[in-house]
Amino acid sequence: MRVLKLGLVQGVFGGILGWLFGFALVIGGRLLLGLPPQWNPNVTGLAAYEPAVVVAGIFFTVGFMIGVGAVSDWLKWARGSETPFIHGARIPGTPEWARYFSVDYSHKVIGVQYAITGVLLLGVGGTLAMIFRLQLAQPELNFLPPDVFNTMISAHGMIMIGGILLGVGGMSNYLVPLMIGANDMAFPRLNAFAFWINVPGAILLCTAMVIGGWNTGWTGYPPLSAHAPLGVQYFFLGVFFIGLSSILGSLNIMVTTMTMRSPGMSLFRMPVFVWSAFATAIIQLTATQFIGLSFLMVLVQRILGMGFFDPGGPVWNEVDKWAGGGNPILFQHMFWFYSHPAVYLFVLPGLGIISELLPVFARKPLFGYKWIAMSSMAIALVGFLVWAHHMFVSGMSNYLRVPFMMSTLLVAVPTGVKFFSWLGTLWGGRIEYKTPMLFALGAISVFLIGGLTGPPLGTVATDLNLTDTYYVVGHFHATMFGGFIFPFLAALYYWFPKATGRMYNERLGQLHFWLMTPAFWVMSLGQIFVGMHGMRRRIATYEVGLDIGTAQMMVTIAGFVIFTSVVIMMINLFVLSRRGQRVGANPWRSRGLEWQVPSPMPEMTYAATPIVVGEPYDYGKPGSIYVQFAPTMTGGD
Repeated sequence: MRVLKLGLVQGVFGGILGWLFGFALVIGGRLLLGLPPQWNPNVTGLAAYEPAVVVAGIFFTVGFMIGVGAVSDWLKWARGSETPFIHGARIPGTPEWARYFSVDYSHKVIGVQYAITGVLLLGVGGTLAMIFRLQLAQPELNFLPPDVFNTMISAHGMIMIGGILLGVGGMSNYLVPLMIGANDMAFPRLNAFAFWINVPGAILLCTAMVIGGWNTGWTGYPPLSAHAPLGVQYFFLGVFFIGLSSILGSLNIMVTTMTMRSPGMSLFRMPVFVWSAFATAIIQLTATQFIGLSFLMVLVQRILGMGFFDPGGPVWNEVDKWAGGGNPILFQHMFWFYSHPAVYLFVLPGLGIISELLPVFARKPLFGYKWIAMSSMAIALVGFLVWAHHMFVSGMSNYLRVPFMMSTLLVAVPTGVKFFSWLGTLWGGRIEYKTPMLFALGAISVFLIGGLTGPPLGTVATDLNLTDTYYVVGHFHATMFGGFIFPFLAALYYWFPKATGRMYNERLGQLHFWLMTPAFWVMSLGQIFVGMHGMRRRIATYEVGLDIGTAQMMVTIAGFVIFTSVVIMMINLFVLSRRGQRVGANPWRSRGLEWQVPSPMPEMTYAATPIVVGEPYDYGKPGSIYVQFAPTMTGGD
């Protein structure tokens, strides 16, 4: 019975009731109007009831959010009831673990919820990749039907992106308040709502695979997506709700950063990660609407017959209603206006993690702190000016190509600032090669592959030949792994002792690194190699004549090695660490505010107000102090 009281269980139950209500509402409405329940008599199964299925998906989300309790306080406010704010378990006597399966207002709990859900999504997406990589290991293998293969690669892409977004939310929610000396976020209830709406979004995204799938890839380009199988609608809805979470979370990060910093913490005394999270929030708040709008327009086009993106026409027919009169290139502009800045949304927090860890383990000040901070803002702003380099072969106006090529090359400048600052930090340092540091260094090497393979895709003459090949796949994976996955793993290892009070197994951590890093080099460079030899992406099989079978086999083996290394990490952090060595408040000798309180941290992290009196990265400087706790506690190098 205790399990049935968990918010997650009640949310799923509420979501199922909501789905049934939404489906019945549409079908009942059609019957009352004297119309047949099927929307399209030419298809069978759920696809014949597509509008009802879409409305049911929306009501599933509403029912889930009501059932889980994410809107309970707001509904009580609407009735005039008081809702006292509770730090800790909201129901007395609830075990500690249950907090992570129910609505909780602690930013630390919400950060863990984000991170674990993100890891689960990454696991689902990675498992899909392992399945379809088996088919690509050798030429002319066909054990996956083309429609199943297309669904798997489409789901792999967007589920992994959803997992990365949740990982970004986990790091930002958990770390930003700790790093600025706040005990919570500015809007705790909104913070909980922003997390929990991800759950029905993720469920819809995964459900899309089993109600017909979709064949568009993760981009969902029309006109193909306007005529794709039914699953594409839940793909659109799932991304829409995850995007809504991103917008709400970014607002919270920005307000928290601007209004809740500790006394003495000026902007240029903030940790670099906070700068990165703030720059990321700017992108989330101002660009996410465009992918939501573009997907929503295709969704409405399918069920109401509005030809936003159908070329030709317009004409009327009984099946599609109004068809034609639209422009599919408009979708690409809207999609990429978000989706290229989103690349920086994914990587900026990771680059901030690298900047946080290098001075700790090099025992040196961070070289060019202000330049690194400003480079994050520059990347966020210039990132809005480069989206159309994804569209050089789309048929857009030719005169747009050169301006977007130049702006694409320009964005490499602030990224280069970070690389040179990292090298300056490492130069002459007393480097400790602990697992978090290894992953930070691995991130630099992997992100460098992504950075060096990017300019050929931003230059018109070379992009015309490389676009839609596996070269793009290799570049994108290097950018995502180097910019997010490796730093995320570094962050997990680094802050794990602070969150749990126990140390992970260092040998297993290093085994994880030494399996994963060389395997990823092989995978990414192998993908780039087969792309340059003619392998198109989103192709279910390939001919023997391409002579890339050996390289594809190496890519597949490398993928399985990476997958195995992640399993080792999961065993290390979530199983063996329960018997890990207990640690003190500051095992890494960090200057950060959060490392000056006990491990694991108390419910209210800062019992006394931290007062910032120095610089955040003055490692190795005798007598340097960053923070003092009124009245007696001090922290330093």
